[in-house]
Amino acid sequence: MELNELRPSVPRKARKRVGRGESSGLGKTAGKGSNGQKSRAGGGTKPGFEGGQMPIIRRTPKRGFSNYPFKKEYAIINLDVLNRFEEGTVVTPELLLETGLVSKLLDGLKVLGNGNLEKKISVEAHKVSKSAQKAIEEKGGSVEIIEVKTFADVAKNNK
Repeated sequence: MELNELRPSVPRKARKRVGRGESSGLGKTAGKGSNGQKSRAGGGTKPGFEGGQMPIIRRTPKRGFSNYPFKKEYAIINLDVLNRFEEGTVVTPELLLETGLVSKLLDGLKVLGNGNLEKKISVEAHKVSKSAQKAIEEKGGSVEIIEVKTFADVAKNNK
């Protein structure tokens, strides 16, 4: 078999050649019906256009406030994952990034209390759940909350 002998398993369907005269079966209006905005080449309206009347998205009242742009999203880690570290290790967000246990820090690190902690470990995180803090301190470890300066904190200091 040669390259020039290759054929597709399903033959290609011939494209419709529209607007090629009346006898072609798709002549004159080329399947677009009578004249009008939609029959023109490049014609039509943008999505949401309602023929000049006030669109529904602009007629409906807009109320309330969305906190979404200001939402904080934390990288989460559970207690049982902290057992991978040696006794007495200080677990920081940077250490978790290096070891690959957290792929991104996002707005900070939060430690949750799922699982059992079996070693004495010090943890530095932006947020720690009460159950996680209790479990870490029961094993003799310590918890340090990393403070993140906000615009309000900076404004207070500049007064």
